[in-house]
Amino acid sequence: MTPVDILILSNGPGEVSTWVRPVVKALRQELGDDRSVVRISVVLSPCPNATGKEAAIALSYPEVDRVQSAEHFWQFLLWGKTFDNWDWRSCGVVVFLGGDQIFPVVIGKKLGYRTVVYAEWEARWHNWIDRFGVMKPQVGARVSQKYAHKFTVVGDLMLEASSHSSLIIGQELVTNDQGQITDLIGLLPGSKAAKLTQGIPIMLAIAEHIHANRPQTKFVIPVAPTVDLQTLASFGDSQKNPFVETFGISNVSLFIPKDGKSKALFKTQTGLTVELCQENPAYDLLSQCCICLTTVGANTAELGALGVPMIVLLPTQQLDAMRSWDGLPGLLANLPGVGSTFAKVINWLFLRRKGLLAWPNIWAQSEIVPELVGKLQPKEVGEMVLDFLAHPEKLDEIRVKLRQVRGESGAAQKIAKIIGEEISK
Repeated sequence: MTPVDILILSNGPGEVSTWVRPVVKALRQELGDDRSVVRISVVLSPCPNATGKEAAIALSYPEVDRVQSAEHFWQFLLWGKTFDNWDWRSCGVVVFLGGDQIFPVVIGKKLGYRTVVYAEWEARWHNWIDRFGVMKPQVGARVSQKYAHKFTVVGDLMLEASSHSSLIIGQELVTNDQGQITDLIGLLPGSKAAKLTQGIPIMLAIAEHIHANRPQTKFVIPVAPTVDLQTLASFGDSQKNPFVETFGISNVSLFIPKDGKSKALFKTQTGLTVELCQENPAYDLLSQCCICLTTVGANTAELGALGVPMIVLLPTQQLDAMRSWDGLPGLLANLPGVGSTFAKVINWLFLRRKGLLAWPNIWAQSEIVPELVGKLQPKEVGEMVLDFLAHPEKLDEIRVKLRQVRGESGAAQKIAKIIGEEISK
């Protein structure tokens, strides 16, 4: 086989975790692990949701050989040279897994490589892209017949969460130290400061209310790999985050065990204890949760793929706190000085025209899991959770619906096969 380069273009933390990870695994399974034959590179483009740690995460994947961070992207797009002046083999494929679909067109032309685009909702540049792997048939339904041969339905890459984890979908039994069966609730406040500022205080306030009424309940936060524990804890400190008082929780204390074996913990003055899980991905842990509280984003797709019931929270106590939008709105909301004003306007317009937010609900085009938007009150949300725990048949009904809409897995393998076909050309 002629030595080839596979260049993956991606951008934000969700794409790097839920798209790049399964695809590079599938590529190594499909094309082998000989780096002298197949070399996999990842180039990141700017994203308003980025944390700055995406390059390190991508480089941590053993299947990946080299990574360029987003700060050097424009130089690469314009001149075709990476910051470290990478060499490129004569044969290769550019694979789009996040960003703008014009990027593979430009870079593919510069390198003389074939191009493959994964398209969730919309496929563009049909005449210049060689192949499209699309999430659903509808994506290619309106495409001109002369380009139809380029389209292959591969399924939803978000669903790879379940296919890359050896777990049983559904709730497992979680016991406390006395061996008694208890409930495990997952708290997923996000990874960006814009979400954590309100997410940590409101979720801990909800957990305090549940704990006061159902003390046997356990809580866990799967910590995003882009956030360190001290930073996470700072969002529960009233001296650093005014929303701690807004949502009425006591200050959060962080406990990191010295033995290196036990899990780190959050503790509040009411006696609430929240375990901090730093394993990534945390699919096996999430599968044991009877319900999760989550912000909007890729979390909802992963929970949906795992069949885990959830309540999606979007508190709006501070309109300018939500700045993690994609595309132009995200760029405007994060401009120095005027970003706060743009954020307020964008979020006001969004709330007026809000559609479905959680991925499982978008898939089903109906509200399978509750979406709570507005000036949320922890006690009211806590009562909703307590009602679910008191009526497990309601949670079972949600699990059944989640399984019905998640579709088939295997998108990563199908994309890897398309890439292999393009290499052979």
